[in-house]
Amino acid sequence: MGLFTALLTLPLAPLRGVVTVAEVLEREAYRQWTDPATVRAQLADVEAAFEAGELTEAERDALQDELVARLLASRAGDNR
Repeated sequence: MGLFTALLTLPLAPLRGVVTVAEVLEREAYRQWTDPATVRAQLADVEAAFEAGELTEAERDALQDELVARLLASRAGDNR
C-alpha cells in the first residue's frame, strides 16, 4: 500500500516542497521579528528619527509601544 500511495501522491510532491519552504520562511520571519537585538536596534532608529524631526511625538510613542510589545512577547515566548 505504501508504494501505491507514493505513486498516487507523486504529483503533489512539488506542492509539499513549496509548503515546506513556506513553513521555514515563516519560522525565520517570526524569529527575526521577535529577536531582541533587532527590536532594540529598531527602537534606537525610532528615537534617532524623532530627534532628527522625522517623527512626531505621537508617532514615536506609537512605534515605541509596538516595539516594546514585540520585545515583551518574545521574552514571554522564551519562558514557555
